[in-house]
Amino acid sequence: MKGGFCFSQKLRYDQDMDHYIKIYTQQADIYHRMITAEDVDGNLLRALEAVTPLEGKRVLDLGSGTGRIPLLLYPIVDQVIGLDLHWGMLCEQQKQQDHLNQSWGLLQGDLRELPFPENWFDVATAGWAIGHFQGWFASTWQSQVDRAIREMIRVLRPNGILIIIETLTTGSTTPAPPTQGLAKYYAWLENQWGFSRQPVQTDYQFQDLEEAVELTSFFFGTELAQKVRQNNWVRLPEWTGIWAKQLLCVPTHPILSPLNCSNPIFNGDSKWGVCPLHGYFLGGRIWRSHCLNMSLLGW
Repeated sequence: MKGGFCFSQKLRYDQDMDHYIKIYTQQADIYHRMITAEDVDGNLLRALEAVTPLEGKRVLDLGSGTGRIPLLLYPIVDQVIGLDLHWGMLCEQQKQQDHLNQSWGLLQGDLRELPFPENWFDVATAGWAIGHFQGWFASTWQSQVDRAIREMIRVLRPNGILIIIETLTTGSTTPAPPTQGLAKYYAWLENQWGFSRQPVQTDYQFQDLEEAVELTSFFFGTELAQKVRQNNWVRLPEWTGIWAKQLLCVPTHPILSPLNCSNPIFNGDSKWGVCPLHGYFLGGRIWRSHCLNMSLLGW
């Protein structure tokens, strides 16, 4: 099934809006251009497959953005669904699907309140997403992180795998948390939740120095851009951390029944459906709903 459509929105922006939120809501196309240059050696996928075999798995990708993880996984996994808070990022991911003539589910939503039943996925990934809570919720970030992790655990099957991916510094030849705040967050993952950490080298390879300066300034700021120019870094060193944890518990209750809806409309192959009142997601479509009837998806 080929990718479908994406609605555009007119949004009102606060002048003091967080730098990253501005990018995620207004400049997803430039953001995707930047991350296309990342991980030139292809280390990230190999590192993920070292955590767990991915072939044939059902994967939920949280904070999916413009598709960094789904674009790696779609040729391998049985199914991938991307969820992101920012509509503009999902629209750009839809464009990437269309370019490839591919299709996977996209859904706008909050990763702290997932619209899926329990025990549904084999693997849940959250890439470069949960770490933002440390800045966005300065006084309550631990509880926000905990909410997100509990939701990941809830939707995973027994023996499922949680994978959290975050930065270990861009513009350094050695991996380390780039800020004290992120260092505390990483320690929370490891000490409070028992995640194990694996550093992965994910260098950027830009076309030329001017592109390297332009795109690093766009996302990381002028300080790193100046460092890029001083070091003539067309290949920009970067480290990424993979935090992984396997669920070893067996659930004490059966899988929840799918949510019920009396308004299904099927699209011809009887596998995908949409409720005109509540909305569901289709392969290659983006929906805004928290009302999902999993039986309509043929799962």
